[in-house]
Formats: sequence, C-alpha cells, structure tokens
Amino acid sequence: MPRKARLDAPGVLHHIIIRGIERRNIFRDDHDKDNFIDRLSVLLSETKTICYAWALMSNHAHFLFRSGDTGISNLMRRLLTGYAVYFNRRYHRHGQLFQNRYKSIVCQEDIYFKELIRYIHLNPFRAKLLPDIEGLNEYPYSGHSVLTGKNKLEWYDAEYVFSYFGRKVSEARKRYISYVKEGIGQGRRPELVGGGLIRSLGGWSEAKRLRLKSQDRVKGDERILGESEFVSGLLSQANEKLNRRYELKGLGYDFEKVSRRVSSLYGMSEDEIHLKSRNRVQVEARDLLCYWAVSELGMSLTDVARRLGMSQPGVGYAVKRGKNIAGTHDYRLME
Repeated sequence: MPRKARLDAPGVLHHIIIRGIERRNIFRDDHDKDNFIDRLSVLLSETKTICYAWALMSNHAHFLFRSGDTGISNLMRRLLTGYAVYFNRRYHRHGQLFQNRYKSIVCQEDIYFKELIRYIHLNPFRAKLLPDIEGLNEYPYSGHSVLTGKNKLEWYDAEYVFSYFGRKVSEARKRYISYVKEGIGQGRRPELVGGGLIRSLGGWSEAKRLRLKSQDRVKGDERILGESEFVSGLLSQANEKLNRRYELKGLGYDFEKVSRRVSSLYGMSEDEIHLKSRNRVQVEARDLLCYWAVSELGMSLTDVARRLGMSQPGVGYAVKRGKNIAGTHDYRLME
C-alpha cells in the first residue's frame, strides 16, 4: 500500500515519533543525546517551531511540536539528516539509522494536549530507564525535568504547558506532577500513537460516508488524532491543496512556467531572477518564485535550493517572505 501524504501546515500540533532501524539504538550514550538536543535547540529557533514535550530513549524518541512557518517536515529533515551524519561518523558505520520515515500525527489540541504531554513524558519511566517516578523528575533528556523545576532549557516552552494547569507556576507545577502520577497506571495508550476506530471502519472514506456521530469521539490513524469534525476539516484542507496541485500540473505549471510568471510580473529576465544578487527587486522576485514553487507546486526546499543555487534554510526564509509579498501585492500564480 502506498504511503499517505503527510498533513503539514504552519501552526499545527504534531506528535512526532522517531525509531531506530530494526529497533537498534539511535543514542548509545549521553554524548549522543546531547548532540541531538543541541541540534534540536538550534533548528527550533531557525524554523520557529515550538516544543511542548519531548523524551529520548535508547532506540526511539517522542516530541510534541507546533510547526513553524515552513511546516514540520523542514525541521525533521534537517534534524534527522544532520544527526545521522554525526552518528555514522562517530561510530564508523554506514547506511540508514532511522526506521522508515518519522511518524507524524496531527493532533486536536483542546482534547489531547494534556494527554500527550503526560504520555510523552512518562515514556522513559515506562521503558524502565528509571527505577521510579522520582527518578523521572531528574531525567535530563525529557521535558518533564523542566516542568518539575529540576532542569532549565531556554528553547522549551514550559510557560505554555503550565497555562493548562494553573495561573501561577507553583500551582501549575503541583497540578502537573499530580496529573502525571495519575497516568502511571494507564499503560502505553496505543490510541495516542495512531490506529483505532478508523481502521476498523475501513478507512477515512468509509468513516466520512457513515458520518460518525459525536459520541464516536476518538478518530485516529497514522496522520490524525481528533474528533470527527476536526478530522473531516483537516482532510478537506488536504484534499483542496492536493486538487490545486493537480489543477496546476494539468495546466502545464512546473518550475520553469512559474519562473516565467514571476519574470513577467517583475519585468526582468529569468536569469536575473535566478542570479545571486542583493538587489531588492531581484530578491523580492526570487522570494515569490520560492513561495509559489513550494506552496503551489509542492516542491521540496531541497529541490528549489538546487535549482536556484541557494541553501535549504535560505529557501525556507524566502518562502516566508514570498508569502507576504504575494499577499501584499495580491499576486496570483494563474494569470
């Protein structure tokens, strides 16, 4: 069965899971974990991604992110590729480090935010890396130690997490700790990592056909965790985006045609747009080209970077600027 396309957009809440290939360790010691966290801290800032929960184990890790302007895939691609290169060099190995793609589950925040914070932060305890819950309070490779006040991380948004438990930090911390302890007996919670009702009904199309009632609350598979209205809304948005790309493809839109469209808008040659220059107008035209190539055509940042001789992060920033340009001037790709 072909893999489903990821659901990704700025501001979306994602439960991310990474695993080592064949369940092998992706972190052999604390030095590996520190390297991974150092990379993550830099990329969170660069991609404007927010982290609400995280936990590293030997052969897998969990995160709860809110995606930045360029979506979650930009962060994960750079994070996992960079770490894999480091790991292979350090241990003189070759080949794949992670099991397939990372798993990304788009989550409905109002229902699942607190549940996911607790589930993710209890993972090291469930994996028996620690003898008791008190040991989890001191575990440095989880957001739990920050929320309990045992660790400090500038890039971790503890303030937002605490807002779910109380107005004052001291009050919120007590309630959070109590909430986590209440979840110890709940086990692994497979419904929070995909699967469940939708598969038993025969997939999304069958679920939509049956128009599930409000009492059938939890709907989740590899991509979405939420109530039926939330699921339907996300799928509709994804289908609209996919249909738009098919429409453009059917009309012959590719990178070259988009480049010609930008060229006509700015009254300059395509070579001038592609040329590395700090001229304001040329930079603006290139930003718009990057935005349309990524947002409308669905091209990857890597592909656009290769075509324009730019860095991948540079294209990411250009996409953000290009979006503002298109909105300000009311530019449309289709004439």
